[in-house]
Amino acid sequence: MNNIRSLWAETFGTFWLVFGGCGSAVFAAAWPELGIGFAGVALAFGLTVLTMAYAVGHISGGHFNPAVTVGLWAGGRFEARNVLPYVVAQVVGAILAAFVLYWIASGKPGWDLAANGLASNGYGDHSPDKYSLAAAFATEVVLTAFFLIVIMGSTHKLAPTGAAPIAIGLALTLIHLISIPITNTSVNPARSTGPALLEGGIALAQLPLFWVAPLIGGALGGWIYRTLLCEN
Repeated sequence: MNNIRSLWAETFGTFWLVFGGCGSAVFAAAWPELGIGFAGVALAFGLTVLTMAYAVGHISGGHFNPAVTVGLWAGGRFEARNVLPYVVAQVVGAILAAFVLYWIASGKPGWDLAANGLASNGYGDHSPDKYSLAAAFATEVVLTAFFLIVIMGSTHKLAPTGAAPIAIGLALTLIHLISIPITNTSVNPARSTGPALLEGGIALAQLPLFWVAPLIGGALGGWIYRTLLCEN
C-alpha cells in the first residue's frame, strides 16, 4: 500500500460520496415536478460508493468512512497504525465537499444556508420525521453494523470476484431507504461532519451522536463477522 496515494484516494472518494449524496438532496430531491425524492437520494449515495469503489478501491480499499475503517480494524482486516490517517483524509474530503456544495447552492437566488441546509443529520427536532435521540442512536448502530457485515462478507476471498462494490453500493442504498426519515442517514461520521460544520447550530450540536453511534456500529459489525460468521 502506497500510503500517500491511499490517503488521496480516501479524500477523493469521501469528497465524491458527500458531494454526490448530499448534493442530490440539496439540488435535486425537492425540485418542482421532477424532484428525485428520498428514494433518489438513497440511490445517489449508493452510486457514489459503487463508482468510487471501482475507481480507487484498488488503491486504498475504498473505505470513505471512519466507521468502515474502524470496523475493518475490528474485523482484523486493517492495521491500527493506518486508522487515524485514513479518518483524517476522509474528514478532509467531506469538509471540502461541503464547502463546494455551499458555494454552488449559494448561487441560487433565495437559497439560505440556515433555512435550506446541506443535508445534515439529526434527531429530535432536527430529525426529518422527529425521531428521538434513542431511536436515532439505535438506528445508526444497527445499520452501520450490518453495513460492515456486508462489506466484510462481499470482500472475502471466497466471495464472487468483482461483485463487492455492487453489494456495498446496494447495501448503502437500502440503509438510506430505511433511515432517511429517522436521521437523514449518517452511518458515516465524515459525511455528517462536513455539512454540520458549515450549518452550525443544532446540526453541529448533535454531531457527536453521528460519530459515536456509527463507530460503535462499525466496530460491532467487524467483530461479529470476524468472530461469529467467518471461520478464517
